[in-house]
Amino acid sequence: MATVMSITVLAIIALVLGAVYLLRRGGARTQALLMLLLAAIAGTNVAIWAVPDASGEAPMDRKLR
Repeated sequence: MATVMSITVLAIIALVLGAVYLLRRGGARTQALLMLLLAAIAGTNVAIWAVPDASGEAPMDRKLR
């Protein structure tokens, strides 16, 4: 699971950098905004899995049954 989370974080970084590049270049504004939206959604998913809850345990650390 840690590998998937790492790849997702790398994809978020690539999406943000790509969107900034597209916005600075001046074209493809819609695609750049969609890339930023996708990065925000993926970041939310990473946070849901990685941030501990009130008991102090992250969902990622729970053992599957």
